[in-house]
Amino acid sequence: MTYSECISRREFIKQTTAVAAAAGPHVVSAAAAGSGGEPAPNDRIHLGIIGCGNMGRKNLSNCTQYDDVVVTAACDVWKQRLESVVKRHPDTCEAYRDYRVMLQEADVDAVIIATPPHWHALQAIHASEAGKDIFLQKPMTLHLGESLALRNAVQEHDVVSQIGTQIHARGNYRRVVEYVRSGNLGEIATVRTFMVMNQGKNGIGTVEERKTPEELGWDLDWDMWCGPAPKMPFHSLVIQDAGHRPSWMDYSGGWTPGMAPHIIDLPIWALELDYPTQVSSSGGRLVVQDDGDAYDNHEALWRYPDRTMTWMMSLTNSYGFDFHNRPQPRRRLGIYFHGVNGTLYSNYGRHDVVPEGDRLENKKRPPKSIPSSPGHEREWLNCVKSREEPSCHVPYHVKVDVPIVLSLLSYRLDRSIDFDPGEEWVTGDEEASREAVPDYRDPWEFPDKYLET
Repeated sequence: MTYSECISRREFIKQTTAVAAAAGPHVVSAAAAGSGGEPAPNDRIHLGIIGCGNMGRKNLSNCTQYDDVVVTAACDVWKQRLESVVKRHPDTCEAYRDYRVMLQEADVDAVIIATPPHWHALQAIHASEAGKDIFLQKPMTLHLGESLALRNAVQEHDVVSQIGTQIHARGNYRRVVEYVRSGNLGEIATVRTFMVMNQGKNGIGTVEERKTPEELGWDLDWDMWCGPAPKMPFHSLVIQDAGHRPSWMDYSGGWTPGMAPHIIDLPIWALELDYPTQVSSSGGRLVVQDDGDAYDNHEALWRYPDRTMTWMMSLTNSYGFDFHNRPQPRRRLGIYFHGVNGTLYSNYGRHDVVPEGDRLENKKRPPKSIPSSPGHEREWLNCVKSREEPSCHVPYHVKVDVPIVLSLLSYRLDRSIDFDPGEEWVTGDEEASREAVPDYRDPWEFPDKYLET
């Protein structure tokens, strides 16, 4: 399918689907989109997926529960995972081992990208160039240059994008945003965020007898899996479980880009934060002794013009402050808004307010003003049809992504990074400026043309 043919289908869908977009799109049934109960073939979104692991399959399942979606292509470098998707859609889905071939040949309007993080930016840019709308799993990118290049590519090619921060769609976050914006808390000078768990000294473990994919019975293209990142000798742990991947810096950036997109999204949304002006980061591999190389503790301080925001991440202690509950090791997280009149603290599913004396007396809870989400994937599908922007589109999420990738840059260089929000670049540090753009492994090339716009 050519790009012009893709636009033709989109225009047809747009004309036959009424979608309102106030704070977010509303659900439109498949019956309303087509004639009768079953949507017409040309009225369906032809969906592809790049990366058929657990998270990608969940995103795909959330899309295919609707009759106006048909899976037409799937791609993975691991044959067994690829086959698990193709077998679920045998009548419509073509299998590919190279995503570039899929983007060029497959009959797709939109793609889910759920590959390892080191692939996200390049694959999303290539999909944008091919005229495909994208649902991109977080983290959006791992480097500043990637963040801005992807944002520019999405805008240049008029692509509908959604970053996979599904927590953004939950009602609890909406209620927090309403409360913070009501002004009840007064001036908010500090926001604190955290995510902790306890892997213990052994971390994710070690593999004494290293085997090749062939010896393990896996049909896996390891060179393609590594892609633009440095190629290390094959290790089964890095690919076997997505929860293990944050133990390797080159393929994940550690746990901060894996979890912070969900967590700092809330204060950035509620306070409508722009980019930070200075980022400081510290931490290291202090306790864990496993086969990985990523930090096990990480602290970040983001300085904004009128407030600061902090991040704490630990793999070696899971104390959860007001969210601790039972004293058992587990993953815990939270966000604290510290205002003159009180503190609001929240996690994914609950939030509470602690007054400063009587300063919140007679302060009424604000009414609900942000509509409920139809679901993170459904919202994206609606926007593929309407050409509206989903709530977590790339130009919004870049304000979440940039603080995270700058914290990684600060950690690598072991110093603070100054950032100019107007110029959208590092200032006063030539080494940091160079390191902000990744050096891809041959034959992959960083698409620096998107940094020239």
